[in-house]
Amino acid sequence: MSSAREEILASIRSALADAPPDVDVSRGYRDVPAPADLVELFAERVADYRATVTRCAHADVAGAIRAALGDACRVVVPGDLPYPIDDALDDDLSASELDTVDAVVTTAAIGIAITGTIVLDHGPGQGRRAVSLVPDRHVCVIRTDQIVAGVPDAIARLDPERPQTWISGPSATSDIELNRVEGVHGPRQLHVVVVHPD
Repeated sequence: MSSAREEILASIRSALADAPPDVDVSRGYRDVPAPADLVELFAERVADYRATVTRCAHADVAGAIRAALGDACRVVVPGDLPYPIDDALDDDLSASELDTVDAVVTTAAIGIAITGTIVLDHGPGQGRRAVSLVPDRHVCVIRTDQIVAGVPDAIARLDPERPQTWISGPSATSDIELNRVEGVHGPRQLHVVVVHPD
């Protein structure tokens, strides 16, 4: 007696038996040409998600971070963040301690222009996942050479063995009546600093 699974697979094999062997089954998203200006598209898409975008030269990153932090008093940063932040707290705080922090500053691994997504693989300058998910404001610094066109380009650059956090705007959800609530499972505010070469 055959199982339902075997019957379904047999039906698929039968349907495919007459298909020509040279049928192109490539996926169209892999063939989409890269946008003319990746950085501009990335900034536009990130802003579409209600995030704030600041563009600056490498020499001005520290000032851009300070401006993005605004009135934040308690700021946590990964120990290997390459930008100096005055009076910053170390990132080895507990979850309850992180909940008392106003903001976090991290770098990113990749930015995806077409989707406006930032990917953290928790490498240098990015800290552990809780650091980027618990504080209410996340200031994320990304260089223009880290911005790629689409998701396949990002996947090609990322190490699948590393933990990843994909961020598309501030954390938000909507209930059944479509009332938007921000900050439910992540930062309520996302500020992205896009760093251009000097």
